[in-house]
Amino acid sequence: MTDFSVHGMPVVVVGAARSGVAAARLLADRGARVTLTESREAVGPDVTVLTGAGVELELGGHRDETLQDAALVVLSPGVPPTLPVLATARRAGTPIISEVELASRWVRGRIVAVTGTKGKSTTTVLLGRMLEAGGRVVLVGGNVGTALSSQVEQSTPDAVHVVEVSSFQLELTTTFRPSVAVFLNLYSDHLDRHADHAAYAEAKARICVNQTSEDSLVVNADDSAVLELTRDCVARRECYAVERSLDAGVVVAGDRIVHRTGRGDRPLIPLSSIRLSGRHLLSDVLAAGAAANLLGVSGEAMTAAVEQFHGLEHALEPVGEVDGVHFVNDSKATNVEAAARAIESCQAPLVVIMGGRFKGGDLGRLHAVLGRRAEAVVVIGEARSRLKDAFGSVVRVLERDSLPEAVQTAYGVAPPGGTVLLAPACASLDMFRDYAERGRVFKQAVDRLREVRATTREQ
Repeated sequence: MTDFSVHGMPVVVVGAARSGVAAARLLADRGARVTLTESREAVGPDVTVLTGAGVELELGGHRDETLQDAALVVLSPGVPPTLPVLATARRAGTPIISEVELASRWVRGRIVAVTGTKGKSTTTVLLGRMLEAGGRVVLVGGNVGTALSSQVEQSTPDAVHVVEVSSFQLELTTTFRPSVAVFLNLYSDHLDRHADHAAYAEAKARICVNQTSEDSLVVNADDSAVLELTRDCVARRECYAVERSLDAGVVVAGDRIVHRTGRGDRPLIPLSSIRLSGRHLLSDVLAAGAAANLLGVSGEAMTAAVEQFHGLEHALEPVGEVDGVHFVNDSKATNVEAAARAIESCQAPLVVIMGGRFKGGDLGRLHAVLGRRAEAVVVIGEARSRLKDAFGSVVRVLERDSLPEAVQTAYGVAPPGGTVLLAPACASLDMFRDYAERGRVFKQAVDRLREVRATTREQ
C-alpha cells in the first residue's frame, strides 16, 4: 500500500464494463471527482447507480474536453490505449493507467499475479483454493471474477490477493509489483489489439518488471519463450515443468508432483488426486503448486484443494451426451493454441465447432491435429470463411449461421461414440457478450437437442 492520493482530483475512467465500474466506485470512495465515460448510449443499473456516489456519467462517446481536464485517466481492460481520444490526455501529460495498476496502489495485502496465454483462470482459481485450504485469507479476482478495485476495501495486511492479469491489464502498469508472479506460457494472441506478437509479449512481461530480489517469479521451464522473456527479471526464480527434467523446481516424479531441491524431492500432490483432463491442465496444477509452495502451503492442503477441484465452467467442461455422442464446452479456448490443446485433450473421433472474431495466430498450427482427430469442423461467426479456407484441405468443413445450428449439425455428422467439442479459436464478441455467454448458449443447445431426441424416441 502506498500514500497515493486522488482526493479532490478530476479523474476520468474510460469504459463502463466490470473493471471500469469498480475503478470509478473506488476512486469516488477515495475522494476523487470522477467521470465515467462510455461509448454506449445506454448502460445497466450497475453503472447508473454510481451517480449516487457522485460519479458523473458521460454516455454515447468520449469528449476531448473531458480527457483534457483530467489529472488522471484510468482505462478499463477492454479499451485499447490507441483510442484516438486518449491522445488529448497524452498531449496534456496526463498519466494513463490500467484499473489493476490503480487498485494495486491501495491494496494492503500480498499480491500474487498470474499471466500467460492459456491457463490463467484455472491456475488462479486453483491457487486460491490451495491457499484457502492452507488457512490463508484469500481474495481471488482480476481478469477472472471480481475486479481488483472491488477488493481494496476488504484488503488487510494478512490477505493474499490472487489476481489473474491479462496483457490488456498489464500494458498500462507502471508500479504494479506482485510479491509472487506466475508466468504460464506465451503464444500469439490478441493480435487484433496489439500491434504484433512482440508488443503482446512485452505487455505480458510487465508482470515482473517491477519485482525485486525480495519477490518470487514462477516460470514454466517447458516454455522457452517465457524463459527468454523473463531472463532479466531479478526476482527469485522458481521453475516448474511437465516435459523437462529439472535439477530444482516443481516437477512430476513417478506418481506425484514434487518440489525438487539439492536435498531431494519433497512430495506435494499425488497425480491420482487430479480430477482434470488434458496434459496442459496438469501444467496448470504444477504452476499453482509451485506458487502455493512458495507461500508456505503444505502438500496436504494442496492435495485437499486439488481433490475438490473439477475445473472451471467453459474450460474443457463435460456437458453430457446425447445418444452416445459426447459434448464438451471449451468456450474459453479463444486462441489457436488453446484450441489445439482442447482438441488434443478430447476423445477422438471429434467434430469441432469453431469460429467467432479471429484474434490472430497461425491457423496452420491446427492442421495436423485436426487431420488426425477430427471428422469435421463446423464454423460460425465472422471468421468462418477464413477458417473454411484454412482447414478445407485437411478436414470436412461445414458453415452455419448460429451456434445452435452448429450444435445440430455437429451432432448429425458425429459418429457413434464421438465427441462434439466447442473450441472456437476465436473471441466471442461478434455474436455474444463474452465467452461465458457463448458457452451457456452451447450448453442450452445441447440440452434442447437432448430433449428433442428423448421426445423422438418416445414417439
